[in-house]
Amino acid sequence: MIFSSLLALAAERSGLGRSSAGTMSTFSGLIDRVIGILNDVVPLLIGVAVVVFLYGVLKFITSAGDETKRKEGKDVMIYGIIGLFVMVAVWGLVWILLNTFSLQTGTPPPIPKLK
Repeated sequence: MIFSSLLALAAERSGLGRSSAGTMSTFSGLIDRVIGILNDVVPLLIGVAVVVFLYGVLKFITSAGDETKRKEGKDVMIYGIIGLFVMVAVWGLVWILLNTFSLQTGTPPPIPKLK
């Protein structure tokens, strides 16, 4: 439910579905739309991963006496860290590929952020 509303928000912000001449008629126009959507969704996913990690920390701290709940808190923290690691690793991989194949010179790709 939340994911579909995030996609709708991203599609609205990037203009997906608008019928202006030539925007979706080419492959590069389609790629531009997908990149626009991803630029809007990635920061939200990073935020979700941080919230998941903090929820795990809170669960770990508040369940000091119950070992099963502490283990659940540890697991949630690990899932949040894994999510953050995957997103940062993909960003780094894109930078490595851009430099390896000389697709871009200069600065690394921008860190995703909310507009």
